[in-house]
Amino acid sequence: MKKVPPGEAAHFISECDRWTKKVVNSHLLPTYARVDLAFERGEGAWLITAAGERYLDFTSGVAVNALGHAHPYLVKALTEQAQKVWHVSNLYRIPDGEKLADRLCAASFADTVFFQNSGAEALECAIKMARKYQSASGRPERFRIITFEGAFHGRTLTTIAATGNKKYLDGFGPPVEGFDQVPFGDLDAVKRAIGPATAAILIEPIQGEGGVRVVSHNFLRALRKLCDDHGLLLVFDEVQTGIGRTGDLFAYEHTGVTPDIMALAKALGGGFPIGACLATAEAGKGMTAGTHGSTFGGNPLAMAVANAVLDIVLAPGFIERVRKTSLLLKQRLAEIKDRHAAVIAEVRGEGLLIGLRMVPPASEMVDELRAEKMITVAAGDNVVRLLPPLIIGEHEMSEAVARIDRACARLARAHPRAKPGIRQGVAS
Repeated sequence: MKKVPPGEAAHFISECDRWTKKVVNSHLLPTYARVDLAFERGEGAWLITAAGERYLDFTSGVAVNALGHAHPYLVKALTEQAQKVWHVSNLYRIPDGEKLADRLCAASFADTVFFQNSGAEALECAIKMARKYQSASGRPERFRIITFEGAFHGRTLTTIAATGNKKYLDGFGPPVEGFDQVPFGDLDAVKRAIGPATAAILIEPIQGEGGVRVVSHNFLRALRKLCDDHGLLLVFDEVQTGIGRTGDLFAYEHTGVTPDIMALAKALGGGFPIGACLATAEAGKGMTAGTHGSTFGGNPLAMAVANAVLDIVLAPGFIERVRKTSLLLKQRLAEIKDRHAAVIAEVRGEGLLIGLRMVPPASEMVDELRAEKMITVAAGDNVVRLLPPLIIGEHEMSEAVARIDRACARLARAHPRAKPGIRQGVAS
């Protein structure tokens, strides 16, 4: 593996310092390497600064703003609910929560839903549910969960243990016990990891943070069979892939594989914080009164907005439009890749969860696109993620393609000796 030249490393460090110093006066805990850029408002697929500069948003708050910014229907739903009641706690019925749960179950495999406030909380509920299921089935010794390298399941102590990435675990003491991580896509490794204490298998149908790596349908089918054969639960993390992002309401729908438990968040609230853990009645049988809870989960504001999101996403033709948009965008991106093979090594993903695997560092592409007033986000495997709102039209798509093309042209000039498949400073 090649080393990054000292000069390049020093430049990178100085750039990080420069950005950090610009926000040094903030009292926010410095856990984010924030870009010195702020937005005052948004309109559809566009974000606007206080100075009136318009940025094309192909990040969508990291797959959150699925219907774009300031969608009038969502604004109306939130405003109307805000004039009624914000919070009552789960000591009482919340009719809109019951309605939302009914709709999610009708549109999926699930029989039951638990609401919370984030994706990490949804995964915490899924993990607890899988363990509790085994205990309620007379197998309390089964508590371990198999996960995969490259995954990302959240930032709580339990979900960073499930993720298994050293950079998230470092400094936080002993990892939470109960997770066996295996290489991505390695079925033999999964089989070897199954033991008397195994309770479930947890997987993202597409690894978002891991680099938009699509799990093969055959692999998912094999996992389903292993779970059935060994009495395990299959848990899907659809926090990033759910609610239309992949061209189906849920990614599992086009895999031919149905999980027992599924975690949702992000797009379900269209920008309002929400998480949801969906499960079959059998998988959720151990979660009885008092076994789990959330003070804010399922609050009336979140329920009103999420129901409004489903009104739009479940409307006839919406998902079909996402598929058509995705196909056209991928075709245009493939043309750019062919023109700039020394910059883009691969176009990958499903629906409007698209990854550009880069030859030069992905961070450089993100910077070049920001210079084009288009915002994107990097991911593992040297990938730039494209996560536009699901409502983008031909104009926004054409703008995005033109800006990506110009950014690639500049990177090609900056890295004239770059070869396809080789990242600058790192072997592919």
